[in-house]
Amino acid sequence: MSNCACGGGHHAGSGGPFSEGRELVDFVAQAHGGAKRNQPIPGGGLATKCQGCGAPFTLVTFVGTCAECGGVHAVAPPRSDDAANIQFAGTGYQLP
Repeated sequence: MSNCACGGGHHAGSGGPFSEGRELVDFVAQAHGGAKRNQPIPGGGLATKCQGCGAPFTLVTFVGTCAECGGVHAVAPPRSDDAANIQFAGTGYQLP
């Protein structure tokens, strides 16, 4: 297997930046010892709609929550140029 492009040293397809849903949220929240979780997304964030309740919000850090319902969303740093890459952890998910 080859390493993915995130620089984290794990293999592509093993919970990396191209994962989906909860797997991606967990990956970004834990990447680099949790250092990426609260880092701001370049350009001021990504305007989106909560994938849980549909409320509009801006994801300003790589892992963030919807102010309306608390739904946890994330985007991997190498894919943070497009809101279409934001993933939702699912209803009831709470960050570890």
